[in-house]
Amino acid sequence: MPHTYSSDHKSESKKVLTKILFICMGNICRSPCAEAVMQSLVKQQGMEKEIDCDSAGTIDYHRGNPADSRMQKHASFRGYELNSISRPFENSDFELFDWIITMDEDNYQQIKWLDQNNNYSGKIRRMTDFCKTARVQEVPDPYYGGNQGFENVLDLLEDACKGLLEFVSSKNHES
Repeated sequence: MPHTYSSDHKSESKKVLTKILFICMGNICRSPCAEAVMQSLVKQQGMEKEIDCDSAGTIDYHRGNPADSRMQKHASFRGYELNSISRPFENSDFELFDWIITMDEDNYQQIKWLDQNNNYSGKIRRMTDFCKTARVQEVPDPYYGGNQGFENVLDLLEDACKGLLEFVSSKNHES
């Protein structure tokens, strides 16, 4: 499933590039934050050539906008930079990404619905399936809440991204 590329075209060794797409509704709070948290973990592990991340939304209302300023502020307190620009999920993303990770049940069902022939069901997962300590069903949308909602999202994403990194790393070593 993961894409392969040759890091040195003279070399016969192949590295695995795993592409992960994080999905929330508007792509301005949870999914860009998940992208930033995961990218930070990937960088800490020196795995930038093995894992690539992006994010998208199930709606295109915020297309072209940066992440919500409140999410950016809370993320920056923890050392994350949210620099992605909102875009909607496109059907071509099914082919471009190895893993499509949704933030809540509504996002999950919308992406599953777009996969009407069930061709990509093995790629679509819930973010909270990767939580190592939290026992929750979804990463709640903080958009209409206060500061604690954004902090809660960060707590959940830090937990889940650690589990996701372990999962992806184990899958890459199986290849």
